[in-house]
Amino acid sequence: MVKQILLFTIPLLLGNILQQLYNTVDVAVVGRYVSSAALAAVGSSSPIINILIGFYSGVATGASAVIARYFGSGDREKMQRAVHTTLFLTILVGAFSTVFGLVASPAILRWMQTPEEVLEEAVIYLRIYFCGIGGVMLYNMGSAILQAVGDSRRPLYFLCFTSAVHVGLDLIFVMAFRWGIAGVGWATFLAQVASAVLVLWVIHRNQELFGLHWRGIRYYKDLVGQVLSIGFPSGIQRSITSISNAMVQSYVNVFGTLMIAGYSAYLKVDVFLGLPMQSLSLAIVTFVSQNIGAGKIERAKKGVFVTAALSTGITAAMCVVLWIFSEPVISLFSTDPAVVENGVRMMRLLLPFYVLLSLGQVYAGAMRGFGSAFITMVLMIGCYVVLRQVFLMAATHVFHSMDVILINYPVTWFAAFALIFLYYKFGKWENRLKKMEKSSDHLQD
Repeated sequence: MVKQILLFTIPLLLGNILQQLYNTVDVAVVGRYVSSAALAAVGSSSPIINILIGFYSGVATGASAVIARYFGSGDREKMQRAVHTTLFLTILVGAFSTVFGLVASPAILRWMQTPEEVLEEAVIYLRIYFCGIGGVMLYNMGSAILQAVGDSRRPLYFLCFTSAVHVGLDLIFVMAFRWGIAGVGWATFLAQVASAVLVLWVIHRNQELFGLHWRGIRYYKDLVGQVLSIGFPSGIQRSITSISNAMVQSYVNVFGTLMIAGYSAYLKVDVFLGLPMQSLSLAIVTFVSQNIGAGKIERAKKGVFVTAALSTGITAAMCVVLWIFSEPVISLFSTDPAVVENGVRMMRLLLPFYVLLSLGQVYAGAMRGFGSAFITMVLMIGCYVVLRQVFLMAATHVFHSMDVILINYPVTWFAAFALIFLYYKFGKWENRLKKMEKSSDHLQD
């Protein structure tokens, strides 16, 4: 079982690393070859981007769970209808997101109290990014479709290619053409579109499994309901959490450009540190969904324990390495000593607590796979949004300190893990699944 989970997770992890390299390379290039203000501008844009990507990643998780369940039960017709339905949703939401981003970027950045000295460049980068948000969404949904049937390798191969293209274009546009922050934006746009085209091409070629016909992309009411029953709560939770993180960014912004730049550099490390746990969380959704579809609840539960142990070990090892090499890692994003000092201090303050976040992510993924997405959403929002904002408002009212702002993360990570684990151990979700299984057996008889 460990081997099976790892073989599925490793391509997911590598793919997530490559996808995160898009924005990380942008941060590194502008931080080292443009200015600290440009680094702060890209960093200020990141929480906004994560809001929509977080929402659609949640919807993609729901689609993957539904498709995996039908794949596990051998119902090809419903699986193919689910594929067409999820692509319909992707195109619709992608078009809306592009228009919204182009119009609302300046207002949202001002709401986040982005300093005037970086506002203009932040708007430029964010608007270009939103031009390619449809490509991001189509790639993520296409990857979710392939992952639902156990194919996590080909999305990785495509990202290897497009990431290399992105790095090359970043350097050409910034160092040769001198396009500044717009250069990294357009490099990201082109790479995102290319990754979407490649993954959709693979799905279209496999007609026997997916049966994808472009004219058949439409709204299937029953399948939309199933996808959204898992994906919508997950997406809402992730997007609201991203909104909460954007509000944290607004607290950071009052400390000035150098602190914003240091925080932006730390967040890039935070993203990569979170990738193994996120990849294992996605893997356990698929693993649990396929086993539930096959009627193997106990095997699914054993997989949850194995995945939690793997996530804990990997996260702890990464934290030790990053603690030792914190200064050279942060220096990858800036040569400004003040920016490096701020980033290192933030990273070392939070590294000891990432195991809590890791466990919370795995058990949240497991509960989505078991079909308890709504209660998981409520618990995560309660901790990552409500508790986080209450803590920040109370703490910053008394202390004007960046450390106080950062401490909100371990406090809310612990609360989320504790509540989700208690629900996993003592909730009534397993009885509901067994009743559904008996009902299905009765209908078949």
